[in-house]
Amino acid sequence: MGLFSRKDWNVIGIMFERRDHFQVNGNRGKGSAAVTIRDNVKQHRRTLFWAVFDQKGTFLEGEPGPAHERIPRETLIRLTRELPKLQTVRSILSVLETGRTEKAAKALEWTGYPRSETNE
Repeated sequence: MGLFSRKDWNVIGIMFERRDHFQVNGNRGKGSAAVTIRDNVKQHRRTLFWAVFDQKGTFLEGEPGPAHERIPRETLIRLTRELPKLQTVRSILSVLETGRTEKAAKALEWTGYPRSETNE
């Protein structure tokens, strides 16, 4: 393994709590622990979308998780498109990038939640 191949990732999981409430969970990991964290988030039953960022906040990879079928397709498309720029995600990444903590979570503040049937 080369000198620059050591992973130092921030893994973000957008977790389904309710139709109108998602949670942003972030974990920082290095080396094989980073891969394990990513794989666990990918497989978690409540993951709507997972993403990996480097320590400069650059999106490296991501895709829908097992819970993506719990929300409308249009909502997932919008979430996927907006995720790297969402203020809540940037806030979690900022905390993780400082290295003061390896875990952070916050409710997703977002205007893209699916509309309830009573509002349509």
